[in-house]
Amino acid sequence: MDANHEMGVIGLGVMGRGLLMNMADHGHPVAGFDKDPDKTDALKGLAEGKPVRGAKGLEELVSLLRRPRAVLMLVPAGRVVDSAIEELLPLLEEGDIVIDAGNSHFKDTDRRAGALSGKGFHYLGVGVSGGEQGARHGASIMPGGPREAYDRVERILVDVAAKVDGEPCVTLLGHGSAGHYVKMVHNGIEYGLMQLIAETYDLMKRGLGISNEELREIYGRWNQGELGGFLVEITSRIFGRRDEKTGRPLIDQILDAARQKGTGMWTSQDAMDLQLPVPTIDVAVAMRNLSAMKELREKADRTLEGPRRALSTDRGVFVDRLARALYAAMILTYAQGMSQLARASEARKYHLRLEDVARIWQGGCIIRAELLKEIRAAFRRTPDLASLLLDDRLGGAVAERQADLRFVIATGIEQGIPVPGLTASLAYYDGLRSGWLPANLIQAQRDFFGAHTYERIDEAGTFHTKWQET
Repeated sequence: MDANHEMGVIGLGVMGRGLLMNMADHGHPVAGFDKDPDKTDALKGLAEGKPVRGAKGLEELVSLLRRPRAVLMLVPAGRVVDSAIEELLPLLEEGDIVIDAGNSHFKDTDRRAGALSGKGFHYLGVGVSGGEQGARHGASIMPGGPREAYDRVERILVDVAAKVDGEPCVTLLGHGSAGHYVKMVHNGIEYGLMQLIAETYDLMKRGLGISNEELREIYGRWNQGELGGFLVEITSRIFGRRDEKTGRPLIDQILDAARQKGTGMWTSQDAMDLQLPVPTIDVAVAMRNLSAMKELREKADRTLEGPRRALSTDRGVFVDRLARALYAAMILTYAQGMSQLARASEARKYHLRLEDVARIWQGGCIIRAELLKEIRAAFRRTPDLASLLLDDRLGGAVAERQADLRFVIATGIEQGIPVPGLTASLAYYDGLRSGWLPANLIQAQRDFFGAHTYERIDEAGTFHTKWQET
């Protein structure tokens, strides 16, 4: 049996199969295995005439690979990854490479990388974004791990990555869990952007009574301008889709309860560990949880009072201002995510280049957008930029649109339409530009009830006051 295949793929679901076929399309001999034999057998029909081989077991898969062997896993995060590694390692040799291309938590990636390194193996944690289409035709790929291991598989990853202006949307981001961390924050930003877009939908649907067909046209028009990007594009397409079962607009047949798989929550949790604010992402996670409380919301809708008025503003003017408000809030959401990457890179010694992150997010991934060109340019101008809002162009764009953001938020509040993502984005902006915040009162309160001490503005050190004494 010829051991000449460049890569082995474990897990032939939608993503694994797509990546495997993408590799084969570019001429890379690749072998695949899945515990479901039907998925492995399906390769025969899909891969006719391509350098693809299906393996009946892990031992056969490994025997098909050239040394040093590279095995890519695309299996569910968590215990399944550990189980796959436990089964695979006895079949490998020192210097072989194990690649986790799933949505693993970055701490699990660090744990696995350390364990495998101690046994003489290389471990790459690789974030992949783009869904089924990205895996099959070009994804944004976010690898982290040792340079030696990346060099072995770089040509393959470059070939299967999306391309923007001839540049592949992949680069080695840093050591250890850098790739999975960047993918996690990518997903956190994704949560925030989706929440913001959903709020604009709500304001236009419930507030202005705009039809699905009009919404399709509005989002389509927005996608041609500064708001252009994958999420706005698919939003327009969604409003144009009819339900095959009823013939009605499909969007109106979908339950208004969106759950979350964890990556957005992980982003918020780690931001809190880093003591860094990401309020738009936080509220996006919270609103998914609130949306899932469908029964309680329906009961509250029947009992709790609130304003029930249609918007009285000029429709065209409001939609234009809404677009400007959304753009400002999107910049603020990206700014939060990029600040988290910078803080994590410093804390965990990833040595991330944020210009590279913005570059590889420009194609293939879910949050790809025209705005990322400006974000990349900002980090090219100032690699150590502390906040995107301190960039003259991006900070200026938010400042120019802040009146629109305030107007839209105030209108939503007056009508009783929840706009927490937009509101959190504005609060982040106003908090960041406040040279003084009322945290002195919080320090005083904590010292009053818990003797936690406080700092002074005129003297270094910590101090305590016996507040109960007169």
